[in-house]
Amino acid sequence: MRVTRASRLLAVLLATSVAHAELPAPIARAFKDAGVPSTSYAVVVQDTGAVRPLFAHQPERAMNPASAMKLVTTLTALELLGRDYRWKTEAYLGGPITDGTLHGDLILKGYGDPKLTIEQWQALMAMLRNKGLIAIDGDLALDRTWFKLPPHDPNIFDGEPLKPYNVGPDALLLSFKSVRFVFTPGINGRVGVRVEPPLPQIALRGNLAADTGTRCTDFHATVGAAFLDRGTAAGVQFNGRYPLACGEREWYVSLLDHPTYAHGMFSTYFTAAGGQFGGAVKDGHAPSKTAPFATLESPPLYDIVRDINKLSNNVMARQVFLTLATKGSPPPATPDKAFAAVKRWLGERKLKMPELVMENGSGLSRRERISAGSLARLLAAADASDVREEFASSLAVAAVDGTVQRRFQDGSVGGQALLKTGSLEGVRALAGYVIDAEGTRWIVVAIVNHANAARATAALDALVQWTYRDAAAMAAAASPARR
Repeated sequence: MRVTRASRLLAVLLATSVAHAELPAPIARAFKDAGVPSTSYAVVVQDTGAVRPLFAHQPERAMNPASAMKLVTTLTALELLGRDYRWKTEAYLGGPITDGTLHGDLILKGYGDPKLTIEQWQALMAMLRNKGLIAIDGDLALDRTWFKLPPHDPNIFDGEPLKPYNVGPDALLLSFKSVRFVFTPGINGRVGVRVEPPLPQIALRGNLAADTGTRCTDFHATVGAAFLDRGTAAGVQFNGRYPLACGEREWYVSLLDHPTYAHGMFSTYFTAAGGQFGGAVKDGHAPSKTAPFATLESPPLYDIVRDINKLSNNVMARQVFLTLATKGSPPPATPDKAFAAVKRWLGERKLKMPELVMENGSGLSRRERISAGSLARLLAAADASDVREEFASSLAVAAVDGTVQRRFQDGSVGGQALLKTGSLEGVRALAGYVIDAEGTRWIVVAIVNHANAARATAALDALVQWTYRDAAAMAAAASPARR
């Protein structure tokens, strides 16, 4: 039977006539089926062109939004820093150069670049070589004073200190301070393992056997891994069996402290570029009245924001959050100064968020708080902003990419929702825009804080799909003038 607009409108009217006081009945039922009581979630759905929400449930309750907090950080950055903002990494000479040899230290100063990748680092090494630097007879001195940070314990959040999402920020953050182990099935029943970047401070050992009879499910379960990280050196050993059915796979791990990682990166890639260096690493200060010998610029902020929101990169978000502190306050940047900068920006935009608490701007926190209503107001402000397109294009596209690439695969909303997700133990969140079949742009926000939050993913997806299918009909029923 063909479903007409009139029949859909009737269905919505019937559903809402017996609905929860604030939510359409199918949405309330989806949360109930997930074992999440109505007191433990908040929802807002609103036409971007409307003054008030279509419906809202606990919109002003302060809740932990997990990674949905990145929306606050990234929109503030786009408006406050500018879409084309770029970070610098500078190299200074701590002595004279004679016949290509630096008689002194090479000083590197970081300004918090969130995306100083291996490729970017190689470009800086090539720049040094192209400027005539062949050898260094001193040390590598790191100026990391642009940020002033409290001690960071990667173990304290969830007891997973080796997970890359637990990497702390740093003014000279290189390649997210993580290494990639690549497993490649080879001949003679053995499996090759290589590490990228190949840092000299990481000793890799092991003897993996190829497993021809096991399906590829979770290869971590059959590969015995032992990691010993002392900060200034790390040992890694892989034993056990690797399923050939897995083909080539990757395993990302955070190892070493920031200075040691930077030292290893410099030794490896300066040498690879044809340079000579055998010095140590130490803290240093860039000269204040001397021009840098070389300067590397980051990709533009709009590119950085896309990685942060689509891939939910925590340490990149923390780098951007701290950078906000440099607008209106002298360095060094601190988390408190960054939060103050966000609050000043909110005041200028007349966005009221009295419940807002930001600890690091990434959402990887048990302290951070915001309400669904505040997130909805933020999304409405973004939709009217000069950086609207940069912000919206940074969000993951339903069934297409980012953190929602594998969701909504069986629904018509695929490609029609731009979303930021959030996930912690006891927390699930979703916020963004849904564009319905008529082109209406709907703001959708939902936050769940409950022990059963992991089971609420289906309810969040149902909310998005309902908005795409039925929000316009509900709005028309509520406002005859819009029919």
